[in-house]
Amino acid sequence: MTTVRTRIAPSPTGDPHVGTAYIALFNLCFARQHGGQFILRIEDTDQVRSTRESEQQIFDALRWLGIEWDEGPDVGGPHGPYRQSERGDIYKRYAAELVEKGHAFYCFCTPEELDQMRAEQTARGETPRYDGRGLNLSADEVQRRLAAGEPHVIRMKVPSEGICVVPDMLRGDVEIPWDRMDMQVLMKADGLPTYFLANVVDDHLMGITHVLRGEEWLPSAPKLIKLYEYFGWEQPKLCYMPLLRNPDKSKLSKRKNPTSITFYERMGYLPEAMLNYLGRMGWSMPDEREKFSLADMIEHFDLSRISLGGPIFDLDKLSWLNGQWIRELPVERFAADVQKWALNPDYLMKIAPLVQGRIETFSQIAPLAGFFFAGALPLDAALFEHKKLDSTQVRQVMQLLLWKLEALRQWDKERITGCIQAVAEHLQLKLRDLMPLTFAAITGQASSVSVLDAMEILGPDLTRFRLRQALEVLGGVSKKETKEWEKLLAALG
Repeated sequence: MTTVRTRIAPSPTGDPHVGTAYIALFNLCFARQHGGQFILRIEDTDQVRSTRESEQQIFDALRWLGIEWDEGPDVGGPHGPYRQSERGDIYKRYAAELVEKGHAFYCFCTPEELDQMRAEQTARGETPRYDGRGLNLSADEVQRRLAAGEPHVIRMKVPSEGICVVPDMLRGDVEIPWDRMDMQVLMKADGLPTYFLANVVDDHLMGITHVLRGEEWLPSAPKLIKLYEYFGWEQPKLCYMPLLRNPDKSKLSKRKNPTSITFYERMGYLPEAMLNYLGRMGWSMPDEREKFSLADMIEHFDLSRISLGGPIFDLDKLSWLNGQWIRELPVERFAADVQKWALNPDYLMKIAPLVQGRIETFSQIAPLAGFFFAGALPLDAALFEHKKLDSTQVRQVMQLLLWKLEALRQWDKERITGCIQAVAEHLQLKLRDLMPLTFAAITGQASSVSVLDAMEILGPDLTRFRLRQALEVLGGVSKKETKEWEKLLAALG
């Protein structure tokens, strides 16, 4: 009997996302329920955005939740390497095989040609897609252009008519017309694979038997199925999980809900409660109880209990569940967890030098530095009244700063200062014009310890959360303003 092997394959391009943890949890439970193995693979072929810092955050966040893997970049295993950036030669070999078999071809179109092609198709009322012009090149011309070193990609051939039947473990057979599929790029001009080729090759070579992934990938499933067919490989069983949603039913996004796992750790949620809540996203225990452990979930796990309605990620419900877990902790464990969360020596040692020179009694510490131990702050809009800037300009400054800090991958005082400086200079303001606004958002006070030091210590998740909170207190940002200010952001660089 084949051993069940599942995997999670996150991209290290930002904060570790709760959606990643949700899919990881269901893959882990499915594998463990069947006595199988769970693998972690890193999809880091986006060379511009992928970072090792982000990769480490993914490891740390999943482990904080209690999700462990049998094979991966940090634990090794017989099917490595487990980073796609280290598997380049493997993908090139298989891409070349597809070309040799006549299932893929070289395309030398420039970005300008592709833009023009899509513009003309749109003007004719057609769906923009690659028109297959690379297939018209003779073998001699292809070789000549390759020998000349012309930039190129490798695309897969797809049928232009008929239906692809996608066997989904949750929905049964899903029919998707081939005329919706584009001739997918498999190897990019930089010599790195796209998601489609890398996924199929890796899943095959790593012996993955079942793929549980987000339902946003269902419309492109025919391309994956066709690649398995082209290679002559048995495809894994496919399961497309319902997407996490905001309370307004839109796809879960950081603009409406904090999506970073690290945010919930910094806010003081228990990992058991967080994992319990993710387990309730579209799934339920046979006895319908709301509070259960990872071991309980593994013991009773059954895919047939997954509901296809988009599960709502509701912060109030998560907080309620976390409260249930907290109240049932032995008081010794409760005290130890609080100490580990924010009263640990490492955290206190970062704060102590900032506070020591500003107090005369220990009892002054809490009023001065209480914001270091808080999540959301009780903000007063009056704190954001500015001598130079009107209310719209204040919101603009806060939004631009938030966007700059959301893109910051290495979090330290110097880089944080650089972000604030960049926004100030672009708006022809001085750093000191922006600091009172930053102060108010981060500390909830008009004066306290150094706010730049505070931002470094609080970390990216709480800092960004408090800037978003300040924007909400000030009335939020309209769609029109978002579009206008995004242009300013682009000019900021």
